[in-house]
Amino acid sequence: MKLFILAFILFAFSANSAPSPVLDAFGKNLQAGVEYYVNPADTINGGLIKAAVGNFTCPAGVSQVGKDEYVGEPLTFTPVNPKKGVIRVSKDVNIKFSGSTICHESNVWKFKYDKNIKQYAVMLGGVEGNPGPETLDNWFKIEKTLFGYKFVFCPSVCSTCKVMCKDLGIVSGVNGMQRLAVSKDPLSVNFYKNT
Repeated sequence: MKLFILAFILFAFSANSAPSPVLDAFGKNLQAGVEYYVNPADTINGGLIKAAVGNFTCPAGVSQVGKDEYVGEPLTFTPVNPKKGVIRVSKDVNIKFSGSTICHESNVWKFKYDKNIKQYAVMLGGVEGNPGPETLDNWFKIEKTLFGYKFVFCPSVCSTCKVMCKDLGIVSGVNGMQRLAVSKDPLSVNFYKNT
């Protein structure tokens, strides 16, 4: 009987120790493969878009619109196991803009050094799925903040890889373009389902 009680307690503890689901702005679970708009929690600026990172159209990166009335472009989230329907806090996800590409590359987010702003930033051209050392730069996490969530580059899809964990926030890029890049001030966001 004691062994059964101990097993039940361990099962209950392990069931409760699963990471919390990421919630949208209305308190519903963020679903894999569903389109969401990502807007800053402070509502001062607009949503996230794909945009040129330099003086030319390509390559493309992730930028923020300066107008709060523009919701940006819809994104989808895919966990390591695509059969899992709910996106969870602190778990690896691929993030991808919906719609057509502006360059001859995928709309999947990728963490890459950007020589235009001389720091690591979120670019496009990543690979969706296939978790491991070859796709390490394509995995992000969503972490809880006081007013919403933030994006973090801290993949755990490769147990033998050395990873620098970095918060992502908005920094000024070329020609004043607001870029999603490594920042000491993470961008706090909320998610809105594209209906």
